[in-house]
Amino acid sequence: MAHGGKREGAGRKRKDEEDFLVEKLSAYDNEAFAILIEGVVNKDFRHLKLFMDYRFGKPRETKEISINEDLPLFMED
Repeated sequence: MAHGGKREGAGRKRKDEEDFLVEKLSAYDNEAFAILIEGVVNKDFRHLKLFMDYRFGKPRETKEISINEDLPLFMED
């Protein structure tokens, strides 16, 4: 079984494909923004979270790591 390398459908879309999709979807900009605004006004948390994430950026994720056993910093040979 081969691992790695280029696989069919993997990776980012080509720039021209991406531009085509953006152009096709841009016709719905006004409707999409209206629905987003309506959701925010109606205090729907999902709409509010999406708005906040795009308007102000997602908060930095933090992870707390704890080790429950004492280990030496350096291993002796």
